[in-house]
Amino acid sequence: MNSSKHTELANHAWSVADLLRGDYKQSDYGKVILPFTVLRRLECVLEPTRERVAETAAQYKDQEDIDPDYWLRKASGHSFYNKSDLTLKKIAADPQSAAKNLGIYVNAFSENAREVLDKYEFSQQIKKLDGANLLYQVIGKFTDLDLHPEAVPNHNMGYIFEELIRRFAEQSNETAGEHFTPREVIKLMVNLLIAPDGDALTVPGTVRTVMDPACGTGGMLSAAEDHILSLNPDATVEVYGQELNPESWAICRSDLMIKGQDPEHIAFGNSFSDPGHGREKFDYLLANPPFGVEWKKVKDEVEYEHKHLGEAGRFAAGLPRINDGSLLFLQHMISMMKPVDAKGGGGSRIAIVFNGSPLFTGAAGSGESEIRRWILENDWLEAIVALPDQLFYNTGISTYFWILTNRKSPDHKGKVVLLDARDQFQKMRKSLGDKRKELGKQHIADVTRLYGEAIQAAADSNHELHAKVKVFDNSAFGYQRITVERPLKLRFEVTEETLTALAAAKPVQKLAEAEAFVVALRTLLGSSWSKKSEALVALKDAVVAAGLLWPTGAPFAKAVRDTIGVRDPEGEVQKVKGEPEPDTELRDYENVPLGEDVEDYLKREVHPHVPDASIDHTKTKIGYEIPLTRHFYVYEPPRPLAEIDAELKALEAEIQALLGEVTE
Repeated sequence: MNSSKHTELANHAWSVADLLRGDYKQSDYGKVILPFTVLRRLECVLEPTRERVAETAAQYKDQEDIDPDYWLRKASGHSFYNKSDLTLKKIAADPQSAAKNLGIYVNAFSENAREVLDKYEFSQQIKKLDGANLLYQVIGKFTDLDLHPEAVPNHNMGYIFEELIRRFAEQSNETAGEHFTPREVIKLMVNLLIAPDGDALTVPGTVRTVMDPACGTGGMLSAAEDHILSLNPDATVEVYGQELNPESWAICRSDLMIKGQDPEHIAFGNSFSDPGHGREKFDYLLANPPFGVEWKKVKDEVEYEHKHLGEAGRFAAGLPRINDGSLLFLQHMISMMKPVDAKGGGGSRIAIVFNGSPLFTGAAGSGESEIRRWILENDWLEAIVALPDQLFYNTGISTYFWILTNRKSPDHKGKVVLLDARDQFQKMRKSLGDKRKELGKQHIADVTRLYGEAIQAAADSNHELHAKVKVFDNSAFGYQRITVERPLKLRFEVTEETLTALAAAKPVQKLAEAEAFVVALRTLLGSSWSKKSEALVALKDAVVAAGLLWPTGAPFAKAVRDTIGVRDPEGEVQKVKGEPEPDTELRDYENVPLGEDVEDYLKREVHPHVPDASIDHTKTKIGYEIPLTRHFYVYEPPRPLAEIDAELKALEAEIQALLGEVTE
């Protein structure tokens, strides 16, 4: 079947929009067209075995102790069935009873098919169409649509349904952004995910499993299946997914039913709190999870797994901040990788779309940094590809592919490829929401080729292979966050300001004769000392001379030191247990490359400016970040001042000329 036939059939289904105009918003057309397309396809698929299913249903009708589901599936020859003798054609022929009969017809489907239609809120659509006197007309349109498997094979039906999904998505930019990834982005992502396995996939009898834990309408799963089948038409591809949005879940599940795949492979629910595929492992995992979406709703379940299950759970490495669950998705996917066997077989590959945040958000020791550390120290990160901005429907920000695998080639072990594809785009003739750029066929081909070359050449070179490709050791992204301390240096003086601060200190306020104590010290106004011991002697003498006792206790002593003491670069170094006390106001932090001696770094980079600085080694933390844009930064010198000045003068002359024309 050629593409024009796909388009013709999709146009036929979408022509129902002409009937809906006025009663439905444009962005809601798909809520009618998609479930009716599913219904018509299921009807056409089940037609040859309809009588056999009816006979089986009748046979078990009165046998309440037997669940006939298995036998009904067997009779239908599919994973779903319908026990009714009604058809869409019969229902359309009786307009007055169309709503009632359609309800009976839908309820006669097996639970898995009925569940899909329920998620489309199909009963509500039936009621709304009937109220607008449109139901029998819509049904009539679909009875004319030939979707029998002999006319439209499963694979081709997939193309038609995807075309309808795309049209539905484009009607609403919000829907598109949340549940629909641009096709050309998926194409490139699947290329990078699967291309390195090209030779292995051509082996006869190949079976591959593909998983998307945020599968939306299933576009990525379909693209991955298509790519594998293009390499080996005889391969068996089993797709799996999970989706939280009911409508998107229904669309994805419908797509599988329409193609003859097992719809039970698409789980409904939250991947974090209710993973739908248990401990199953997959060959390929890919996802475009929502950017910057908080995970507060599943906080208790995720934190419990992190704290109590440890390595047996998915989130042992760390938890990202509550307002962005992107890295939770990646940890979830890593948990579903197949282990690599002793002979180097098995293993999995992962591709995921992120914004820039997971690259660098979070300081050393934070959840995000610890997750990056876990990934890099386990040598799972194969590459990161920077994409153009304005590629997606609901955001114009820059995005990145992360490609991971637990079966890197021996030559690639310990290395990460960074590929800058930000200039690989063409402007769209018409924007769709925030999407103003797209990847052309040549861009996809060029990036795919460049990626393949980079992976092959990673062993032969470090750093730059091409202006747009760089290779680094895993450790290059690690750093030691050191705490640089400087000693607290004080001089001591009694001024109105220091006396006021002392009087306000809690240990002084608790004194029985607090006011008299402060008055006694007023005799020292204007006095100053370079050493704490000298200051304390003078203060005590003044208090005793006033007939008062000098208070004792560490809190009081600290209050006096902190209020009478004034920071001074030339002052006395304060000590605690014989060691210099750090000045918290002068505390600083430095990121030192992993593997470099921090004391050598201190001598070289810090001591020339601050000779008395030291490192508090107890506070050193290991962090990981991937500053991709920094590695591809190209300095552009500012324009010469003379050139700017000449341009300004030319503009000024032009403005004067225009003003002259106005005043004439």
